[in-house]
Amino acid sequence: MATVFTKIINGEIPGRFVYRDEKVVAFLTIEPAAYGHTLVVPIEEVDRWTDMDPATWAHCNEVAQLVGKAIVDTFDAPRAGYLIAGFEVPHAHIHVFPASDMSGFSLQNVMRMDETDPEKMDDSAAKIRAALLKQGVDEAKVPNA
Repeated sequence: MATVFTKIINGEIPGRFVYRDEKVVAFLTIEPAAYGHTLVVPIEEVDRWTDMDPATWAHCNEVAQLVGKAIVDTFDAPRAGYLIAGFEVPHAHIHVFPASDMSGFSLQNVMRMDETDPEKMDDSAAKIRAALLKQGVDEAKVPNA
């Protein structure tokens, strides 16, 4: 059975994508620690990151670094947080988010979906896409660019 992430990747469920290539996608989470909180997800369904093939794992981290730089620039954050948990969805993913302190590193502190402002979510995605383009990421890899 397909995971919720596979359904988002396949367009069965809407997602706010900021990056997509043949191996990896990045989209905003619906329950963010802060606006701009992005998930970097391999297209292939792999439950645990420790089971991912090394090349895909390395590529996920390359994309996470690009997204992290875009988040720091976009949200004027001192750091981009990076977190792997994997209990919420059985599909490996990296959380990348604006971080000013350690509070975002606990997924117990996220905004619930009904607490987020859809306009701020859309704006966050647009700003991250613009920052990725400014970094020189290929336009073909930045959806809705």
